[in-house]
Amino acid sequence: MAAARVTAFVPKIVTTMREGYSLATLRADAIAGATVAVVALPLAMALGIASGASPDKGLITAIVAGFLVSALGGSRVQIGGPTGAFVVVVFTVIARHGYDGLVLATLLAGIILIVAGYARLGAMIRFIPYTVVTGFTAGIAVIIASSQVRDFLGLAMASVPADFVPRWAAYAGAIRTIDVPTVAIGMGALAVILILKRIAPRVPGFLVAVVLASVVVIASGVDVATIGSRFPAMPNGIAMPAFPVWTLAKLQAVLPSAFTIAFLAGIEALLSAVVADGMIGSRHRSNQELVAQGIANIASALFGGLPATGAIARTATAIKAGARTPVAGMLHAVFILLFVVFGGRLMAFVPMAALAAILFVVAWGMSEQERFVGLLRMPNGDRAVLLLTFGLTVLFDLTVAIGVGVTLAALLFMARMSETVAIIGPEDDAPTERAALPAGVEMFRIDGPFFFGVAAGLMDTYRRLGSVPRVLILRLERVPMLDASGVAAIAELLRRAGMTHTRVILCGMAAQPAAMLGRARLGPMTSTATYAEALAMSASG
Repeated sequence: MAAARVTAFVPKIVTTMREGYSLATLRADAIAGATVAVVALPLAMALGIASGASPDKGLITAIVAGFLVSALGGSRVQIGGPTGAFVVVVFTVIARHGYDGLVLATLLAGIILIVAGYARLGAMIRFIPYTVVTGFTAGIAVIIASSQVRDFLGLAMASVPADFVPRWAAYAGAIRTIDVPTVAIGMGALAVILILKRIAPRVPGFLVAVVLASVVVIASGVDVATIGSRFPAMPNGIAMPAFPVWTLAKLQAVLPSAFTIAFLAGIEALLSAVVADGMIGSRHRSNQELVAQGIANIASALFGGLPATGAIARTATAIKAGARTPVAGMLHAVFILLFVVFGGRLMAFVPMAALAAILFVVAWGMSEQERFVGLLRMPNGDRAVLLLTFGLTVLFDLTVAIGVGVTLAALLFMARMSETVAIIGPEDDAPTERAALPAGVEMFRIDGPFFFGVAAGLMDTYRRLGSVPRVLILRLERVPMLDASGVAAIAELLRRAGMTHTRVILCGMAAQPAAMLGRARLGPMTSTATYAEALAMSASG
């Protein structure tokens, strides 16, 4: 047991190195790392801009966090970096608290993730409802796409409002300022990406589109917005790490955002790890993955980067390119670093419209429209959770959307569970069962988990008795779980029965209900292992 606990927090790179690392494996990892770096390079820049920061922030995140996620993670081939899931949160935090507030929130999120990992909360991913994940992911996709309309159309706008409705109102007000050359470049980049995705999926369409769009701008001399014109003071290279300036008031202000970032990072990283497991037939260490994500986010914050997590699309790209160990992800970060150091000045020529086209494609992939439409065919409760989470994400706030979505899904689950639990009283028993009861004896049977959603039904059943029985048998053979509310209901039944001198016999208790009643210290209770023993005891007095 102790050895298993230690193994749960061993990074996968240690395991893979113990298995033996050959030159052939290094060659495969290097090819996969270079391939995914080509995909991640333009995407990191685009996500940095979409988040309300700058392209270099996205690249820093891909380098620092990407390296550490692979080096320390619990997945064999996880690729880390900035992702679309963070765009909404990051944009909002920067707007409310400034970039230094985002850095502080990211650092706090890293600490939260480390605590969650060592608290063994990695398995909690299974408790996030499918409808909630799909709803907020689709909502994020809509927000990402809507945030790129200005750059894609070349609208003359000083800034874009953060909220969805005011943003589209601003777009409508500036619609007459559409710039035709910008639209042409954006449409061309979008066409290149989609065509290559269809006829040559192995070709890095994002990078090809960015390069071609940049060449067109340089060769034609057309006046369109580029990274250089939008971010003229963008630094080259990577700055030295520095701890963010903070005050207690600022820490309290960004703490809710830190929990949201940690939640998103944990969910997407573990989902990505599960996808990777399915593709390579491996099994990730969820708790160590959370620890690695936490360390990566702390490091990204110290270098002035964005929040990071496991990237599902980039992880899948690495696997398809032949990645075998975490070294592939580490090399992907090294290759991006080499570009920043030796080719960072080339970023200035990249048109903003081309990056907007990339984000349109990313948003479409995030939307998972087939899954969304499929869930719309589910029962009304599931459909309500999906649409409510989606709507709140788009129109209000991601934190609110997740909180409301999870709460509504939990309530819906509890309501459905309560419908599956039956408390069988005298009026519900089959005649043959009733005939076996001695005179003056009544029997109740609980079928299913006895929790707070159904606990009140026990006393309702007791009140419906027409007369006071001499003995009441409470059958618990079909009760796998008992919670505090169920314990309280049984305690109340024992109290009421004691007032009328009715003897209560509990029979067939499983280990968990027996342990719960033992902890409650309800006093001496009569119990039997089987219903037959309870009948015999009731007949004897």
